[in-house]
Amino acid sequence: MPRPDLIERLAVQTAERAQAQLQRRLRTIARTEGPFVESNGRRLLAFCTNDYLGLAQDPRLIAALKQAADESGVGSGSAHLICGHRREHAALEEALSEWTGRERALLFSTGYMANLGVMQALLQRGELCVQDKLNHACLLDGAQLAGAVLKRYPHADVDAAARQLRSDAEGCALVATDGVFSMDGDIAPLPELAALCRQENATLMVDDAHGLGVLGDHGAGSVAEAGLSERDVPVLMATLGKALGCSGAFVAGPAALIDGLIQFARTYIYTTAMPPALAAATHCAVMIARNESWRREKLNRLIQRFRRGAEELGLPLMPSRTAIQPLLLGDAQRGLDAARALEDQGLLVVAIRPPTVPHGQARLRITLSAAHEEAHVDRLLEALAALRLEKAPV
Repeated sequence: MPRPDLIERLAVQTAERAQAQLQRRLRTIARTEGPFVESNGRRLLAFCTNDYLGLAQDPRLIAALKQAADESGVGSGSAHLICGHRREHAALEEALSEWTGRERALLFSTGYMANLGVMQALLQRGELCVQDKLNHACLLDGAQLAGAVLKRYPHADVDAAARQLRSDAEGCALVATDGVFSMDGDIAPLPELAALCRQENATLMVDDAHGLGVLGDHGAGSVAEAGLSERDVPVLMATLGKALGCSGAFVAGPAALIDGLIQFARTYIYTTAMPPALAAATHCAVMIARNESWRREKLNRLIQRFRRGAEELGLPLMPSRTAIQPLLLGDAQRGLDAARALEDQGLLVVAIRPPTVPHGQARLRITLSAAHEEAHVDRLLEALAALRLEKAPV
């Protein structure tokens, strides 16, 4: 019997996904203007970006990037540990550690690479990693690639996390959770998880990709909002491409963690450093996010306005007080139909379907931004009312 062809098998799997209405498709955006995007020749009001503070197009970030590019060029030209670590990187790391109240910070090219690098550096084969079932894919992948024993607990169930943690009471253990869950928008029970880790002598890691800039005093994130210190949460990861409007990620924590990652995190060691101009723009974004509290205040007003309107309409709104406001529709086809109907009305909202979310939990993932205005939220609510989503069972 001939050996199966890998590309042919992949093509069959792709066809099966398309038949099930679960195929992912690329959309090309020609230009952006505030909360509007141009796609396929149409101007659409977008409610699907992660630009929570409206910083991605801020003129100050653009100016900082241009100035640094004029001085340093575009690419860093090397990995951090060769000759790619520039003064812009060092300044950004210092600003991030100060903002988050951590001793040190270390830049990574992406959040995915940051989480893989942390897991691979901290965990040895066969050691225990306990995670929320709704954690981002890169946290799950990181534990598996490290060869750890991955045990997942039902979403936000601290008692279940304790049982999983106590299944191996002697070895080293890492508990990892999203701070804000990317598809549900709710916030992890961080104080309870921190108390559990103290009791069980386990290490707590929080991925605050969707909390940084949005939650806590001066936007320092979900960990800061929960009043937790570096001692409570020794490993903090967050991304730079969401509320900060740039790209990349960082890990912050005690000096021993950062020194260890420099030695052992393969996704840091063996990759090119982010462009120094991007680091300069991100540094500018950190200063703005910290100091311009009106952005968070405006975002929170828009969130409250949307939630009030959605509840008045009887829409299947999931519980969330963050910028991520999902409408749970259940069936994947129903989600696609709703997204297409909204696009017909000039609104861009993405339907999230399995396998990104569990089967039967397809949804419209609506995200709000400080770049939106109240009139934009009202326009979205009017369009959702026309779909009569409250009439069909979830």
